Order: sequence, then C-alpha cells, then structure tokens
Amino acid sequence: MSRDEEFTAYVRERRAHLYRAAYLLCGDEHRAEDIVQLTLSKVYAAWRRVRKADSVDAYVRRVLVNSHLDEGRRPWRRERAGEVSDRPAPVGLGAEDLDELWTALRSLPAGQRRVVVLRHYWGLSVEETAADLGIAVGTVKSQTAVALANLRLALRPGQATDAARGGRR
Repeated sequence: MSRDEEFTAYVRERRAHLYRAAYLLCGDEHRAEDIVQLTLSKVYAAWRRVRKADSVDAYVRRVLVNSHLDEGRRPWRRERAGEVSDRPAPVGLGAEDLDELWTALRSLPAGQRRVVVLRHYWGLSVEETAADLGIAVGTVKSQTAVALANLRLALRPGQATDAARGGRR
C-alpha cells in the first residue's frame, strides 16, 4: 500500500475514536473536530515515522493530547463553550443521566479531565497516562482520585444541580 492508502485506512478505522477522545478532553463538538483535524494533519506529515512506531495508536494519542493543549493556549480558545447538542451517548444511559454525566465531566478542571479520559476512556495504565501527559505517576494517581471523587459528588442524587453551578461540597 502507498503512504496515502495506509494513512487513509488508519483514519477510516480510528477517526471516530479520536473524535470521541477529543470531545471528552475539551467538551465541545466543534473544538473536538478542530483538534482531530490538527492531529491528523500532524500525523500525516510524519506518517513515515509514525507507521514505524511501536504503537501507532500511542503516537497518535500523544499528538491528540498535545494538540488539545496547544489549542487551549490560543487566545480565541479561552472562551467557555456552550451546551453541546450532539454528543456520543454511552449505551444504557437515559437522557437525564447522560446530561448529568456530561455536566459533571465539563465541571472537572482540564488536568483532571485529561487524566480521566486517558485512564478510563482509552484504558491506559497509570504509567502510560503519566508518559502521555508528561507528568509524574503520583500526579496521575492524585488527579484521578480527586477527579473521581468530584464526579461521584456531582453525580450523587440531589447533587447534579450543585455541580452544574460549579459548586462543590
């Protein structure tokens, strides 16, 4: 296969997963599209090197996380995103539960949200998450613990409205 054919096959197979991960990182469907496009353009430019990597998915995941961080640094990206209308739905959740889950995820600070996405959406180990984010293993553990505690609190019955307003107990 040619370079273009290999890259196209990879994108066809993994694009939806990359979009969901980008959406979980940033909480906005349009920013997620921008992040995926930026990621894919960087990966395409380096495809000869990428395809030789031990894990193409790990390489692309790192580019995706870095692209998210780069996009967040842009001055026009500092505005808060509004409500998201089209979002991927986890199987088995009702509309109200799903809305509470997205509200709780958006309420997490960016660092905690990144750790939760890499650990629980991508299924990475603590060590892999630390390596992808360029932080210490202990930081991953503490951020995961705090993020999950915040999510439990926000998703407790009667607490969803407090979490939506940004309050914590």
